[in-house]
Amino acid sequence: MNTTGTRYSNTKVGLSSQNDSERAKCELNKTKKKLRRLVGQAIADYDMIEAGDRVMVCLSGGKDSYTLLETLISLQHNAPVDFSLVAVNVDQMQPNFPVEVIPEYCSARNIEYVVVQEDTYSVVTKVTPEGKIFCPICSRLRRGILYTTAKRINATKIALGHHLDDVVETLFLNMFFGSTMKSMPPHLVSDDGAHHVIRPLYYVREKLIARYSKMLNHPIIPCDLCGSQQRLQRQQIKSVLKEWDETHPGRVENIARSIRNVKLSHLGDRQLFTFGNDSANSVGRFLDVQEEVLAQHG
Repeated sequence: MNTTGTRYSNTKVGLSSQNDSERAKCELNKTKKKLRRLVGQAIADYDMIEAGDRVMVCLSGGKDSYTLLETLISLQHNAPVDFSLVAVNVDQMQPNFPVEVIPEYCSARNIEYVVVQEDTYSVVTKVTPEGKIFCPICSRLRRGILYTTAKRINATKIALGHHLDDVVETLFLNMFFGSTMKSMPPHLVSDDGAHHVIRPLYYVREKLIARYSKMLNHPIIPCDLCGSQQRLQRQQIKSVLKEWDETHPGRVENIARSIRNVKLSHLGDRQLFTFGNDSANSVGRFLDVQEEVLAQHG
């Protein structure tokens, strides 16, 4: 009886383990499909990738850039246009930076990659005033390096791993601390027209990326430079968005949609809209107000 019971128990454990494995595989496939759909939609909506493009994927070693690279590789197989990918990592010479992680990751997957070593760490820590955040100077230096690298390797597009949460956070940061209503564009052309910066994760929530990255156990490289400053304004905004996700599901997504649904006549920028002096604008504004009144009074 004991032997039979043991066999039965082992069988149940084996079946349970198999079911867990199948569920995990199914969940991974669902997550991959959702990522492919959202990234593919953003690429199509904002003309991010064209036939013959050589897309330089900025691979920092964070969950966002790993997810971006792997999703683009997945899309590459079934995309309606042919394009190539090259991963680029900027080694900013931060202390204890694991230089072997990115090369090993890319080599294991047969991904073309370039590692650029530039000691921006010393520059940033030296130039940034005490008590100020490193990000502004660091990002400008890194952007210059990426532009130079893109030109050197003949990349036609520069793909960054910013996602929907980054877009909403940046909107609030600019409003609260910069008195301007702007965020991260999905497709940006540099002032000289030489570089196209794209953000294929534009429609993707950070929590989806985090779940996918955890499933694949990506070799994450933490940013010790930024991570050492815990009172960043962006972290405060992140906390607010997290609270909204818990108390008002869908609010963050609605804010992101509002960025794509701008009505200039209901804002106040006189450089973008002529108030009262243009007949067409005046008529449009009158109709908008009329619709609001009818909606309020039935």
